[in-house]
Amino acid sequence: MNSYSEFCALCDDIKCEYSVDVPLRDYTSFKIGGNADVIVFPDTAEKLSFVTEYANKNAVRVLVIGKGSNLLVCDKGFRGIVINTCKMDRIELVDETTIRCECGASLSRLCRFALENSLSGLEFAFGIPGTAGGAAYMNAGAYGGEMKDVLVSCVHVNSEGKIGEFKGDELDLTYRHSVYSDSEYIILSLTLSLKKGDKTEIKSVMDDLMSRRKDKQPLEYPSAGSTFKRPEGYFAGALIEQCGLKGYTSGGAQVSEKHAGFVINKGGATADDVVNVIEHCKKTVLEQTGVELEPEVKIIGQEGI
Repeated sequence: MNSYSEFCALCDDIKCEYSVDVPLRDYTSFKIGGNADVIVFPDTAEKLSFVTEYANKNAVRVLVIGKGSNLLVCDKGFRGIVINTCKMDRIELVDETTIRCECGASLSRLCRFALENSLSGLEFAFGIPGTAGGAAYMNAGAYGGEMKDVLVSCVHVNSEGKIGEFKGDELDLTYRHSVYSDSEYIILSLTLSLKKGDKTEIKSVMDDLMSRRKDKQPLEYPSAGSTFKRPEGYFAGALIEQCGLKGYTSGGAQVSEKHAGFVINKGGATADDVVNVIEHCKKTVLEQTGVELEPEVKIIGQEGI
């Protein structure tokens, strides 16, 4: 892009909030990441479409983030436009068992909305860090449930600013994957089909899962959630622990001593520190068990991972 001032002036015209030269560590759950050239906060689908269309016409890279979970941004930052969806967070009841929400709604808030309306099916997602859009993008799951179980459709925008929709099998939902994982489409909103349930029972399940998360996961430290995908037939955390890697440290990054499936920021960790820990875990587990670990965390600006 020749002029960020031109882009910012256009954002002013459409009343789209933005900031220039912003440290992305302030917008990621890892609390790691160099500066972005520009970050924008569209609050409508039309504004987000404008940004994507502008970026496409001017050959500018785009990075979409919600709460910045499941994301590691390199220390050099991101050259381009970061779209933060946090202001697109509306949630509504379509009918007695159907919820429609915008991409930037937090999963925890979405789960509470379902609870308030005595709707069951989203309990598994309570406590997963991140947004509804991010959960749909990666078919997030936990404790035996996943977005595939409840997701009906997603409305999206392409790089030219055109709006479309995928439904049912078109979503291609598999383990930690959707049709959006392989495209440049940006999810704008999603529709969920749930079931009527007993509010007390739903709350009990949500409270139980949250308690289990607090007991087993290092929530007291910044992280990107589970660092590795689950290898078929195994659990990544168990393999890492089996290889004696609990507590393995590089700089400020460490394999959690509480749960080996998490790489945490113990304080002042750089992206390179985290990558060093990830690479060491991959190498050691492969050598000792023959199992190849694949990162679940999306690494931005780092080659070869």
